[in-house]
This record gives sequence, C-alpha cells and structure tokens, in this order.
Amino acid sequence: MAKRDIIVIGASAGGVYVLKELVAALPADLKASIFVVLHVSPHSSSYLPEILTGAGSLKAVHPIDGEIIQPGYIYVAPPDHHILVEFDQVLVKRGPKENRFRPSIDALFRSVAYTYGSRVIGVVLTGMLDDGTSGMWAIKRLGGTTVVQEPDDAPYSSMPDSVLAYVDVDYCVPVKELAPLLVQLSRETVMDKPDFTSDEQQRMETEVNIAAQENAFEMGILSMGELTALTCPECNGALISIKEGKLIRYRCHTGHAFTASSLLAETTKVVEESFWKAIRSLEETAILLEQSAKQFAEGGNQVAAEQFYQKAQETRQRAKVTHEFAFQQQKFSGDSPIPA
Repeated sequence: MAKRDIIVIGASAGGVYVLKELVAALPADLKASIFVVLHVSPHSSSYLPEILTGAGSLKAVHPIDGEIIQPGYIYVAPPDHHILVEFDQVLVKRGPKENRFRPSIDALFRSVAYTYGSRVIGVVLTGMLDDGTSGMWAIKRLGGTTVVQEPDDAPYSSMPDSVLAYVDVDYCVPVKELAPLLVQLSRETVMDKPDFTSDEQQRMETEVNIAAQENAFEMGILSMGELTALTCPECNGALISIKEGKLIRYRCHTGHAFTASSLLAETTKVVEESFWKAIRSLEETAILLEQSAKQFAEGGNQVAAEQFYQKAQETRQRAKVTHEFAFQQQKFSGDSPIPA
C-alpha cells in the first residue's frame, strides 16, 4: 500500500528560520519528497535552496519545469513562480496570483491534493494572513494529513490560526516536534483518497490548470461558483465566490484568486492608492493655477490673477483634506485576518 511520501510546506513571514530548524532535524534517509513555498519578493533572487541544503542532510533545489520528482529532495518554489505537480513531475509556472502571491501555498497544496490524495502531508508554518487555508482544506478533503505549527510557537501566527479556524487539523505542534512527526507519518500506509463529487473534481482540476497557465475563462470558471457584484483588484474582472466548508474565497474570470481576507487587504490597498493619486492630481492642479495666476499678474490682469490664486488655495485645501483621508485609510490597508 502507498505511504505518505509527499510533504508540502507553506510559510511566509519568519519562515526562513523555522524552515532551517525543521530541515536540520530531518534524517538523510527520509523516504518522502518535500515541496516548499515561502513568500518571497518576485524581484530578487532566492537563496533558500542553498540555505536549506546547508542546514540539514537533504538536498534542496529550485526545480525546473518538468523535473521528475525524487524522494529525499526538497523542491523550493522559485520567486514569481508557482510550483505544482502533474503525475510524477514538478511544474514551474507563472499562472495568475493567488492571495496576491506567486508562488502561492494554496496553488501547490491544491495541486498535490488533487494528484496524490491521502499520500499528502500538508504543513502550514509561520506567516501573515491566510494563504494555505484553502489548500489545507483541499488536502483534508482528499484524505491527506494536515499539520500546523502551534500558533504560540510561530513568530507570526496568522496563517496557522487561519487553518485552525477553517480546517479540522490533525496535528498542531511546535517546530521542535515537527520533524519526528513527519518521519513517523511518512512511514505509515494510507488508504485511497475518498470519493468527491464530479463538480468538486471539475472545479479543483480547473483551478490546478489555471495555476499552470491555462485560460480560466475558456475553461468556464465563471460557472463554477456564485457570480458576485465584486471585481478583481488585480484586473477588474468579475469575481465568483467559492465555498469550501466554512471558508469562502473568490476567483476572477482571468484566474486571480483571493480569500476574503486577502481580497479585503488588496481592495483597501487599491483605495489607498486612489487617494494618493487624487492628492497628486490636486497638487498638480494647484501648481498649474498658481503658475497661471502669476502669469496673469505679470500681464497686469489682477482680477484674473486673484481668481486663480483663490482657486489654487481652495485646491490646496482639498489636497490637505484628501491627505488626511489617505493616512486614515492606511490603518485599514494592513493585513487583517478575518475571524471564522
């Protein structure tokens, strides 16, 4: 019978230190393949494979698209790329962002759950907001084993807290207990993945393919959820809502996906940016009015000059008020998880 030989790990803020501690405790003869998504900047190089290789006994790499999966390897998502699986290959793709990230934890977790079912162990470590919650729901739904870092043990507890709120998690442990647990679980045999409805299967397959750069609209994503009045903050496309247990998330017809928390964070960020654009336009208008007033004054038209100076002062006052609103909006633009 099959064993739990696929381990997927998601982390964000504080994740490098936790991953190093975990990898250092894993044995060299681990009979499992490990996949890691750590949220990193899309604009800089990642040295995480070198860091993890140096920290423990397993070799960590940035995989290439189509690479054959091998036991005892750690496959780390490269910056600005999702990693997925298909049969026994790693896929490295630049599909649409999920929860404002590429690589996305949810995209990887959903992919391995769909492909390997009960052979999967999903692990969510330290991080902000809730990327990984939907993916852990998929792993649990398809018979996999779910593990989170104990929130009090995590430098940033939002991601583990979110999973615990929405998924019936199997294990919640501090990082020092995680390696022995993974070794034990990887040695156990598992049953086949449970049955799930044809609608669930079609939607999950479609979402995996979207992350692999397939055309979401052509695959009919808009018919796989409830159409909402909301629009995507990434592309302004129409959003559908998808319900997974207690969790509600959103996906647009071009493929971007959000939980409610990440959608709120991105939407409030867009509102804040709109305020700053308005401030810039008002200040540019004030400059133009003052320059015009000066030209009228130099030409001897004092009436026009006074009118334009007055309009410039009024515009500056509007810019000041908008500036105050922008700073108030910043308070709402931070990452704020929504309680279950």
